[in-house]
Amino acid sequence: MLILIALAYFILACSAIWMVLFPAGRQFAGQVVGAVGRWRLPRWRLPPLAGAARWWRRQRKWLARHRALSASAAALVLVPTLLAIGLSHPGMLPGFESSRAVPDAQIAALLEGERLSPPAALPPLAFTTVEVTLVRPMLVDASRNWQLLQPDFSQRLLMAFKIMKDRHGYEMALLEGYRSPARQNLLASMGSSVTNAGAFQSWHQYGLAADCAFWRDGKLIISEKDPWAMRGYQLYGEVAESLGLTWGGRWTMMDFGHAELRMKGVMRK
Repeated sequence: MLILIALAYFILACSAIWMVLFPAGRQFAGQVVGAVGRWRLPRWRLPPLAGAARWWRRQRKWLARHRALSASAAALVLVPTLLAIGLSHPGMLPGFESSRAVPDAQIAALLEGERLSPPAALPPLAFTTVEVTLVRPMLVDASRNWQLLQPDFSQRLLMAFKIMKDRHGYEMALLEGYRSPARQNLLASMGSSVTNAGAFQSWHQYGLAADCAFWRDGKLIISEKDPWAMRGYQLYGEVAESLGLTWGGRWTMMDFGHAELRMKGVMRK
């Protein structure tokens, strides 16, 4: 859809610039307007085939005399179009589903060999500190019930926690797992800086997404301004992706602590 919009913008912008900057374009516009009875300019006709080369040379001379204006017009057309195409990707759409029909069979087989148990719940006061409430003000009411997560996703997430601790020395903590439709709409009403997804447009509603952070010295570390935590998020993204999860750190609106398991046929349209 974004590509179609960019293409339509490109065509309209090119047409508008041609009619505004080029004498032939202005004459053509006048002819069209005159045809509907509003006003007329001298009749203009497309050059015959034999004179097309001469017509093109005149246009090139005009462009050469107005280089700055031509460059500005080209930038006006190309920059928004290229940005729209370059920044667009399926993951930007809340309802996007991966083409993967089922979770990767090899990863699922590895996880079946060791059934991991959720870690002990953190004390409720850990989610009410000043640092936490500044970054995630509504976190205290979030669900951290591992039983509400889809079993395959839960095992992948627990495996990510295990790898982060055993291999990298980071102890992970679940901030929010399952999210009710009402809570999703409430968060969406707070603006795009919180979430762009409404109810049933987030994998949280299906127990297939989780927001995580780090536990260090008896405190939750969420802030990305902490170099230690930022290094942890990068490692977490690599581990999550190696387990077949989608990591929010690669999105346009980056969410470093977010990971989800996209399963075809689950997300409602």
